[in-house]
Amino acid sequence: PFYFFSFCSRAPIDGHLCTRQERRREFKASTRRQRRHTQKPYNNNYIINMAAKPKVLVLGGVGFIGRNLVTYLVESDLCSYIRVVDKVLPATAFLGAPHAAAFANPIVDYKQCNLASDAGVNRAYTLEEAGAKFDVVVNLAAETKYGQTDEVYNEKILGLSVKVAQGAVRFQAGRFIEVSTAQVYESSSKKAAKEATKLDPWTSLARYKLQAEQALRNIEGLPLVVLRPSIVYGPGDCAGIAPRVIIGAVYKHLGKKMKLLWDGSFRLNTVHVRDVSRAIWHVAFNVPVGSTWNVSDKGDTTQDSLNTILERIFGIRTTYAGKIMSTVASKALKEATEYVNDKHLKPWSDLCKNANIANTPLTPYLDPELLSNNSTYIDGTALEGTGFTYESPVITEALIRQIQDYYVQQNLFPVAP
Repeated sequence: PFYFFSFCSRAPIDGHLCTRQERRREFKASTRRQRRHTQKPYNNNYIINMAAKPKVLVLGGVGFIGRNLVTYLVESDLCSYIRVVDKVLPATAFLGAPHAAAFANPIVDYKQCNLASDAGVNRAYTLEEAGAKFDVVVNLAAETKYGQTDEVYNEKILGLSVKVAQGAVRFQAGRFIEVSTAQVYESSSKKAAKEATKLDPWTSLARYKLQAEQALRNIEGLPLVVLRPSIVYGPGDCAGIAPRVIIGAVYKHLGKKMKLLWDGSFRLNTVHVRDVSRAIWHVAFNVPVGSTWNVSDKGDTTQDSLNTILERIFGIRTTYAGKIMSTVASKALKEATEYVNDKHLKPWSDLCKNANIANTPLTPYLDPELLSNNSTYIDGTALEGTGFTYESPVITEALIRQIQDYYVQQNLFPVAP
């Protein structure tokens, strides 16, 4: 909100006395907050022609969110042409049947490109038809693994994002959607993060995602919109909720109680991947260029609500280490995580071997950063003010089973006896 001031030397701001210099700083800060959701200068000569179905470029389109976005666009008949660019071949990416069917649709064109190189970026953006341009570009191309080095993140998140964004300007794309992460916010268990909440990334990956956001905002002429999803789950998930589902299967196999760090109120706010896909399409046409939006469902998912579902699916019991034990573990988080991972990896390997699964992308491995005392507590309601609705407002057993079923159908997840 804006603040109004008197001309006296000291006047209250939000209940506190301050100097004229402080008032000036606060006014500038509040103006910046307002501008987050207002339009910035961009290519005003480019207007997306909605009379014809848009041409869409999905960078990193073979990954988890990408494959679901492509499937949503195809099944909803929203595009005239979809180009999917990725370094991974669809044939080697463990696509489920619905995703494979979408990629086989005639309007979907796959190109293997190295987006870390200028030649790869040019190849991704070049259309055969003279003068043709992409109406919407969605950037999902980035390193998604936790625990990587700064050099890897600098090249495969920051550097790559800048290159593909510069390509969008050079090839005059209509909109550029950058899918970031809600891990860029300061962790809090008391108040859900809104778009103007203090930024303080709590994973190395999120730190580079935020740097990428900031760098993209400085690219002149880029028609940028940023999305910050909470923990994304759904068919094809490997790294969001999926590791906890896998660990649930491990504890069923072991016949033991599953014990987790912290307590049941620990927040793990979520959003279904189909809602992320719908949000991407929504912001391409319904929000101002230069704006940023959280994407998070209304269920306020916690460890308790998630564990209740896992207990029903696997017939297991769950408990918590408690604050004291968890705090002790957090002081030596690397060692504690190694112990936990060693405890889970061997039984998971045995489960897969017993089910004749020789190769699977799934693993119960958890990175130390994800076991730290950092809540994912995100307010995703602002996007609803633009006309968006969440189809899956609360995480449910049926939605979690989608993750398991997706891989069971490909013989990548052992079926419980």
